[in-house]
Amino acid sequence: MADEQFTRCPGCKTVFRVTDAQLALREGQVRCGHCRTVFNGREKLISLAPPAGGEAEPEIDELAQGPPTVTLRSARALDPPPPDEPPPHGVVDYENRFAWEKKKAPSRLWTVLGMIAIPALAAALVLQALFHFRDALAAHAPATKPMLTRVCALLGCAIRPLRDVAALSIDASDLQADPAHRGLLVLTATIRNRAPYPIGYPHLELTLTDAQEQVVVRRALGPPDYVSGTANTATGIAGNGEVPVKLFIDASATSQAGYRLYLFFP
Repeated sequence: MADEQFTRCPGCKTVFRVTDAQLALREGQVRCGHCRTVFNGREKLISLAPPAGGEAEPEIDELAQGPPTVTLRSARALDPPPPDEPPPHGVVDYENRFAWEKKKAPSRLWTVLGMIAIPALAAALVLQALFHFRDALAAHAPATKPMLTRVCALLGCAIRPLRDVAALSIDASDLQADPAHRGLLVLTATIRNRAPYPIGYPHLELTLTDAQEQVVVRRALGPPDYVSGTANTATGIAGNGEVPVKLFIDASATSQAGYRLYLFFP
């Protein structure tokens, strides 16, 4: 048809049939239905008519005729851009259309906040570690104990001896009937601290058994039950020290043939 007009999208090079009415709708501005590029359809008009007969065949301009692999689309594939559409800024950069958007540099405010928050969080982590491991730190680094004691006085905590049952052992123990009192047993033992620093006083578990090693009775004994009245249980058993144990046990209501003695921390 003689009145057919064609325009080519500058973005994807797709060729469209267009009409004067379509180009006059928004002063020639159209949107490509293939790549959504907004362009001026009048400025991108091209001719696909073959050369007139008898004239020398001009050199083929592949760019003017559009890529041979692109399908010719009708005018319905072009949409008028919205009224608030900004003017076109040229050809779409198809080589980088899938590239990640560059990250914006952080604002100065966030930089300053980060410079303040990171040291504050690090200091809080150190203080929390000191609070939870204060007993171990005071035991392994005695020079820190005065400072930790002063800090605990402000925070309402205390420095206590470590509760490490692996550092303790029962060097010797014996359970004998008291010859002067029927049904009374005498338990003697020695608790040794093998660590070079104080360890808290443990609990004792005394189990009486029959001839078949079956449990007859079991009792847990706290430090006040076996420590003499002159000892200070708050300071713990001194490093490389030992504590003698002597208990009188009323076993008149039971019959036993053996016993077991263990150390534990509740």
